[in-house]
Amino acid sequence: MDVIAPPRRLAVLGQGYVGLPVTIRAVEAGYDVVGFDVDKSRIDRLTRATSFVDDVSDQDLRTALDTARFHPTDDESALEGFDVAVVSVPTPLRDGAPDLGCVRDAALTLARHVRPGCTVVLESTTYPGTTEDEFVPLLESAGPWAAGRDFHVGYSPERIDPGNRRWTFRTTPKVVSGIDPPSLDAVAAFYRTLVDRVVEVPGPREAELAKLLENTFRHVNIALVNELAVHGHELGVDVWSVIEAAATKPFGFMPFRPGPGVGGHCLPIDPSYLSWQVRRALGRPFRFVEIANDVNDHMPDHVVHRIAARLNRERKAVNGSRILLLGLAYKPNSGDARQSPAISVARHLADQGAVLRAVDPFIEPQQVPPGVTLVDTTPDELAAADLVVVLTDHDALDWELIGGFASRVFDTRNRLGNCGAERL
Repeated sequence: MDVIAPPRRLAVLGQGYVGLPVTIRAVEAGYDVVGFDVDKSRIDRLTRATSFVDDVSDQDLRTALDTARFHPTDDESALEGFDVAVVSVPTPLRDGAPDLGCVRDAALTLARHVRPGCTVVLESTTYPGTTEDEFVPLLESAGPWAAGRDFHVGYSPERIDPGNRRWTFRTTPKVVSGIDPPSLDAVAAFYRTLVDRVVEVPGPREAELAKLLENTFRHVNIALVNELAVHGHELGVDVWSVIEAAATKPFGFMPFRPGPGVGGHCLPIDPSYLSWQVRRALGRPFRFVEIANDVNDHMPDHVVHRIAARLNRERKAVNGSRILLLGLAYKPNSGDARQSPAISVARHLADQGAVLRAVDPFIEPQQVPPGVTLVDTTPDELAAADLVVVLTDHDALDWELIGGFASRVFDTRNRLGNCGAERL
């Protein structure tokens, strides 16, 4: 364990998919950490060492608690005396516009506790200008202290990829910024104690936009191959072979692969922040984002259409057909069902009267939509299904068993390869 000396007091506001990994890594590095969240039920789970985040195990929580340097709480008074505060709270879309309510609440909470020499970092995904125009004034609102003069402020976008065992919080390069050079120095110095590499950028606006660019790049390219999959099917072209062939080019190409849509905490939301700001500030749309949104948002509908067409060839209707869904999370090897296209597919099929059963070893029961029964992968379940639909290709699923006993398969992830399954 690499311990800094002496330990400093860190406050992490927001103990979800982003904030909790920061908290646990900081405890490992020797910080005394207040994990603050307004959700009391979440705090209760943390104090019982019960994790709800893929990248943090129950044992990780127990180890952190045993150090006596991890203090999960919903009591604001515990924030008193922090040296560094990291804000990792949700920034959802509401009616197509960014909702900064949680960011503003966190800033107002911290404003009552800022003091000379402390550092405050915003990590929540947002549009350029938020840190300097919205966050800083609220931090200064409760007292005589001025950002830049008395305390440091910066922005460092989160890059958490749930379930990714190679690129963890520690090993992923951390983009950092500050509202002035001393703030940049303070923010960079803090993250150097937590991650292997820090990347400094000129200011918060560049860091905020870099985050949106990263996710917009993925969103647009996924939309490209999703639309290619739709048209390729209609043209009788195997899009999976096309992508693999193109991927042999050693320069100028990066392979993306189609699927039932996009989900999680980034792709369905973050690019729309950029589109919203461009439309608001410049009076015109960000066309790439709006086209990508349209393509990716309609992929669950396309998947349902393909399922119906496959059943029709068997002289079956969706209504009354027994369909086994493999995977409900938005990505492999994760229990995260936020904005999951698999959930959207399940709801559409349920609305059409399908008898739905699903296999997902990571999902929690409360995340399963109405009309879907969770089951185990067994030969009987596979054989009884009128259609088996691969929506999320978890490594933990027994793919050899699935390939051996499922005779009718629609594979949206190409997990089973070209072995008789119909592919997206």
